[in-house]
Amino acid sequence: MNALRDDESRVHMSPPAIVLAMLGVGALPIWLTLRTVAASDANVTTPLGYTWSLSLWIVPVLVLLPWWLRQRDAADRRAAVSTVACLASLGALLDIVFGNSFFTFPNHDANLALLTWGFDLRSGEWVRSIPIEEYAFYVFGIAACLLIYLWSDRVWFGLYHRDTTLNRGRARPWAGALVGAGLVLVASAWKTFVLQAPGFPAYFAFLVAFAFIPASALYPMVAHCINWRALSFTGVSMFLLSQIWEGSVAVTNGWWGYRAEAMIGIYVGAWGGVPIEEPFLWLLCPFTTIPVYHALRQRTWRASARQLAG
Repeated sequence: MNALRDDESRVHMSPPAIVLAMLGVGALPIWLTLRTVAASDANVTTPLGYTWSLSLWIVPVLVLLPWWLRQRDAADRRAAVSTVACLASLGALLDIVFGNSFFTFPNHDANLALLTWGFDLRSGEWVRSIPIEEYAFYVFGIAACLLIYLWSDRVWFGLYHRDTTLNRGRARPWAGALVGAGLVLVASAWKTFVLQAPGFPAYFAFLVAFAFIPASALYPMVAHCINWRALSFTGVSMFLLSQIWEGSVAVTNGWWGYRAEAMIGIYVGAWGGVPIEEPFLWLLCPFTTIPVYHALRQRTWRASARQLAG
């Protein structure tokens, strides 16, 4: 796996070897995660299951990071680091401000019991209830998404790599905002009038406001830069891994859960009752990460060009 090298975006492994390496990168963390599930006649326990499951994102990062560090483009490195920092901070904000209103963490044996403070909107108090694993997930999950895309763009689908320095469009914040507002209104109406369930779909509203709308606004500016084959590969990889993670073991074993009053009210029974917001989140993840990266990449490149010209 460490044989993945980038000399002018070329890799010194045969395609079959790369496929085997990709299978290994996926199989190892899946095995590490599933081995935490210990069944007995009385119950099912998952000691440190949440902690070990982070390998689903840490392993791809560790494998691809040496390749990425060999890249000679300083603007690309700055844009990638800024993307991870920006989106991971957004995830941390979600947990700090809304974590206690949206989520539950009933299985205390599934994490390291290193809890951080989060605000409880219902009581108006700060509560120490957010596992430290949450913040690790935001950093490594977003980093894995971005690195998989960058490697796919430069190597696996390198023939379709596009110029990332040209700016052929302008951001359109109002179009995305209107569509996002419409989605939230539809979700709220469905919950209120069709399901007749109490509460507002606040989690869905957060995802729309802080992920869907920014990505939609940036799309016209960066669409020409995106390697869609690499993006589709990244999206499918992230979605499948997330469903193995969340749908198979996490929610069913209480690593985390969701407060019904903050959800739309549509659940996937085959995945242990995962709310519909989660498949939406996992589909949205690469479609937010990649436009943000390309937008920052263009900004960083233009700033570097001005410095050279000056």
